[in-house]
Amino acid sequence: MYKFLNTIFSALRAQRTLALENLALRQQLAILGRTVKRPRLTKTDRLFLVFLSRIWRDWADVLVVVKPETVISWHRRGFKLFWRWKSRRRNRGRPRVARDVRDLIRRMYRENPTWGAPRIHGELLKLGIEVSPASVSKYMVRHRKPPSQTWKTFLRNHMGDMASIDFFTVPTATFRILYACIILTHARRRVVHFNITESPSAAWTGQQIIEAFPWDTVPRYLLRDRDGKYSHEFVSRVRSMGIEEVKTAPRSPWQNCYVERLIGSIRRDCLDHVIAINEQHLRRILEEYFKYYHHCRTHLSLDKDCPEPREVEPPQLGKVIALPQVGGLHHRYTRLAA
Repeated sequence: MYKFLNTIFSALRAQRTLALENLALRQQLAILGRTVKRPRLTKTDRLFLVFLSRIWRDWADVLVVVKPETVISWHRRGFKLFWRWKSRRRNRGRPRVARDVRDLIRRMYRENPTWGAPRIHGELLKLGIEVSPASVSKYMVRHRKPPSQTWKTFLRNHMGDMASIDFFTVPTATFRILYACIILTHARRRVVHFNITESPSAAWTGQQIIEAFPWDTVPRYLLRDRDGKYSHEFVSRVRSMGIEEVKTAPRSPWQNCYVERLIGSIRRDCLDHVIAINEQHLRRILEEYFKYYHHCRTHLSLDKDCPEPREVEPPQLGKVIALPQVGGLHHRYTRLAA
């Protein structure tokens, strides 16, 4: 009997001690709440309070540092983060398209503005690049206006039907003035005809067109300036051949740029270094120069090739030798087998 009563008194004493301890803690928290406006809580403190709210029914009655609504908001925020983590995409979908492939897609579209995604996709497959049509459409360059070809492409497609004619003067050793007529086709910058005279006329100039374009080689357009040598007789001769004349503006040689550039090359490469004795001498000089111009001289506009394309000679063909051209003013370099 004595032991039973002692156990009861011990339990009551323990409950009394626990209640007094809780009372002391509550009083200290009340003092803390009066002195600290907003206590700082760590993530561990928040997790503890959220966990306590899930396992204890009277958890809200003992909160002093924060309000119960704050703990509930923490729980909701943690719930959203949990489901965001649980719903994350473990597989990232299609593999990322490589940077060089993306650049190639954009380059193909810029160089071929009339192509669509299926056409570009077909070219990529022929290059051994496996990519989906949707990815091609995604990385294509977008334009506000309908795609259009460039002026360079437009002119290049009409080069084969265009030719230019022009004159330049050459003083001889006896101070006579000779007129050189050159006719140039734009496709490969070929000089299809040239002639020299001391007194050019419209009939003589029209005859040069006939000699330059026999049979079915007549161009569609002929570009020229407004010189008086192209009078009515020349115009009628050209019109009878089915050629349409395109006249440049007055005093605008840059509008006939190809033949003007050729005349400049003739002067810089040849005529500035020789003195023409007479018409026959000048003709022989120009014949030699045009052979060099067509078969040896490389051109920037032809991708460093000649009007008559030259083959690339690899080093194994032999050593390099120099062949004089235009009387030694220029040289052609080729390989000679040992």
